[in-house]
Amino acid sequence: MGPLLRWSLLLGVALMAPAAMPAGGADLRQSHVRRRVGVGGHLHVASDVPLRLSPMALAPPLSTLKAGTSFRLLRRWSSADGNDWLHVQPLGEDQPRGWLRV
Repeated sequence: MGPLLRWSLLLGVALMAPAAMPAGGADLRQSHVRRRVGVGGHLHVASDVPLRLSPMALAPPLSTLKAGTSFRLLRRWSSADGNDWLHVQPLGEDQPRGWLRV
C-alpha cells in the first residue's frame, strides 16, 4: 500500500471517529449542580451536598452546602475512578474553598 493511500486512510479515520462518539448524551445521572438564570454565570447547588477538603470520596467534609447556595467554579477535575469534581468558592459566605463531587 502506497504511503499516500495509507496517510489518506489514517486521516479519514481520525477525522470521522470523533463524530461518531457521544458528547455526554448517554449520561443519565442527575447532577447536583445547576446554573441559575440571571445571576451572572454563577452556579448553585440543587440539594445539600458536602464540601470536601480534597477531590476524594474519603476526604473529610469541610461543611455542607445547603440547597440554593451560589458558588464560583474555580476548576474541574476528573479522577481516575471516573468521578468528576468541582473546586468551588461559595459566594457571600465566609466558607473556605472546597471540592464537590458531581
